[in-house]
Amino acid sequence: MAGMARRNMGNVGMESDAYGNGGDGHPYGNAPYSNGTYGGAPSVRGHRHGSPRGRRTATATAAGVLAIAALAAGCGPQDPAADALKQPTAPAPATTATTAPAAPSPTEDGKADATPAPTPTPTPTPTEPPTAPPSASPTPAPRPSTASPRPEVLMRTGSEGPRVRELQARLRQIGHFGRNPTGYYGTVTAEAVRSFQVKRGTEGTGETDAATWQKLRAMTRTPTADELNPPTERPVAKPDERCLTGRVLCISKKSRTLAWMIDGRVVSAMDVRFGSEYTPTREGEFKVFWKSRDHVSTLYDTPMPYALFFSGGQAVHYSADFAANGYGGASHGCVNVRDRKKVAALFGQVKNGDKVVIYW
Repeated sequence: MAGMARRNMGNVGMESDAYGNGGDGHPYGNAPYSNGTYGGAPSVRGHRHGSPRGRRTATATAAGVLAIAALAAGCGPQDPAADALKQPTAPAPATTATTAPAAPSPTEDGKADATPAPTPTPTPTPTEPPTAPPSASPTPAPRPSTASPRPEVLMRTGSEGPRVRELQARLRQIGHFGRNPTGYYGTVTAEAVRSFQVKRGTEGTGETDAATWQKLRAMTRTPTADELNPPTERPVAKPDERCLTGRVLCISKKSRTLAWMIDGRVVSAMDVRFGSEYTPTREGEFKVFWKSRDHVSTLYDTPMPYALFFSGGQAVHYSADFAANGYGGASHGCVNVRDRKKVAALFGQVKNGDKVVIYW
């Protein structure tokens, strides 16, 4: 191509001389382009432009022009500086931070390039505001229990009174209570009730509920007056000679009884207990010097109802512990009475100055 272009350019130079002088007498820039064949209009009559030589010269000239155009198009600019002025201005580089990745170019089979395009980061979906929790459904009403209700408790430890005395008398009739009624529901009575319940095949709670009370009443008879209020659990001992005159609390350690006597006659009698070997009850003849109905021991913080003091801190008084536990315990030196009703009546009759005799 380069050789052919150089040869054609040589011919162009030669042909230009012919056109410059014009074999037909015209200058180069007139007839052939304005009125001749290359101008698109027919040749002027009388001109020799249409002669064979003229046609060959025109053909050669056209070929040279095409060759120069081809050379300029195929080999690049001869003047780099001049060509640079013709180059389009390079676009400004795109900002990578905001420009999306270019789509892959298709291949011959119309499929996308084998290299996968980077997966665009999904735009986060706005979080919906939290909804208020559904209101709690109303709590269903509890189902009624199918278990049988427990019978009502009528008497338990700490109870006292005529019905407790009757309970004890009925238990004694069938051999579950081994002493005279006291009217106080203590541990001895609770154990007697428990023994009765277990023997009859019921739960041994030691508490007298309605069912236990009904069953006991069905098995026993109504107690007599002597069964309910015996004079003492033990026989009254022969009184000491000092007890035969005046108003005397005659107390026997041997028989563990107290006899309230006036001029040798027994007005009332009751069971008593005494102090232990470490806190023994004093023996001898004394006088009542102080009466205290609702007394509480400041030394032992123990209730001493219906107290009749006769020697220092020792007194005759009601003892709930004695009523509950019997002779299983002991006092701190006092003379304990377990029948509250009897000692209450005694408290009302005894006066300060009355004699107290304690003996064996």
